[in-house]
Amino acid sequence: MAFFTHRFLRSMSSTNSLAIKHITVIGGGLMGAGIAQVAAATGHSVILVDQAEDILKKSLKKIGDSVGRISKKKFIDKPEAGAEFVQQTLQKISTSTDPASAVGNTDLVVEAIVENVNVKQELFKKLDQCAPESTIFASNTSSLSIGEMASATTRLDRFGGLHFFNPVPLMKLVEVIQTPETSQQTFEALMNFTKALGKKPVACKDTPGFIVNRLLVPYMLEAVRLHERGHGSKEDIDVAMKLGAGYPMGPFELLDYVGLDTSKFIIDGWHKMDPDNPLFAPSALLNKLVDEGKLGKKTGEGFYKYS
Repeated sequence: MAFFTHRFLRSMSSTNSLAIKHITVIGGGLMGAGIAQVAAATGHSVILVDQAEDILKKSLKKIGDSVGRISKKKFIDKPEAGAEFVQQTLQKISTSTDPASAVGNTDLVVEAIVENVNVKQELFKKLDQCAPESTIFASNTSSLSIGEMASATTRLDRFGGLHFFNPVPLMKLVEVIQTPETSQQTFEALMNFTKALGKKPVACKDTPGFIVNRLLVPYMLEAVRLHERGHGSKEDIDVAMKLGAGYPMGPFELLDYVGLDTSKFIIDGWHKMDPDNPLFAPSALLNKLVDEGKLGKKTGEGFYKYS
């Protein structure tokens, strides 16, 4: 009863109360740093949170380098304007190793930590006790259930998904996920925030893989199974999909780029959830490569070798 009372009171507030000006990004890795960068570059105040100062220093270095590259292209004939853009963007970002204090006065929390639902639930449960009631929570998960994460909090109506794509500063798409409990105000606030970042949002329901990964991961795994059956070499399959379907990368190239461990994690989770679905069937070859530590470009070898 208390939840519905809070939800009613929240729904009576004005749309302006959900305008997102300040965000807290939890996780200073590749995705978290990218989200912090695009938010700061579009005038939002950002707190980037991670467990250690050395991680945050590396994150800020990556952000600075990335903003510098973008400014050179954006202000090719105006170096002074480019330098000002870099300075203003970096001034919008502060860091913290204390997530509880970092969410104390923020409009939006974006989580971008390890893809483990239990770890995410524990984080959101703690943050729920520290953030203002009006604060929206969002996860950048690529495949996990938003509703399952939200269940660890008392703000089911103020919880959604914001799935950015790598590299965040360059990729225009953001999947905005609405659970059955996400209020329309919250969903619209997340959509408007995404647009304010200069991104293109697409509305998604809280289903496995949302839109992109729900189509992409089974496609990549079917390519592996095709190869496993001896029906095509990985090289020919990649060439066929690039030249025949117009894809910029073949499925094996894409698997190596994404990370074989990431794809295995996703498909294993879906298989556990729906073991009778043939699209979610595991791959022996993929499992073998992951067990051998051959995870793709990040380790120097996956389906292909990288020098």
